[in-house]
Amino acid sequence: MSDTWPSELKVSKDRRLLTVRFNDGVVVTLPAEMLRVLSPSAEVQGHGPGQKVTVPGKRNVAIKSMTPTGNYAVRIGFDDGHDTGIFTWTYLRELGETGAEKFAEYEGELVAKGLSRDPR
Repeated sequence: MSDTWPSELKVSKDRRLLTVRFNDGVVVTLPAEMLRVLSPSAEVQGHGPGQKVTVPGKRNVAIKSMTPTGNYAVRIGFDDGHDTGIFTWTYLRELGETGAEKFAEYEGELVAKGLSRDPR
């Protein structure tokens, strides 16, 4: 188990941001859209190499629920019905540190596939 864990998880009033305060004092703010499109779920990541899905149309997605999963993660449900992503503390920290780069890659994938962040 990681030595880093959250001391606070806080969803913004508009449900579009998750702020995570870690026990070492680091605070990260993660947009719901980024959490949704980079979800660690098999639905998004696939079941093996080369199966990752580029999820379009999630610009306005909001966090609907958060359910603790053991001592190591939280399951985040979104208002589009997706609720199978189990976000470990390590992955939330990783998104806080490298999420901007991962999201930029996602945006590049959207362009390459002729897709958009905007809902249809």
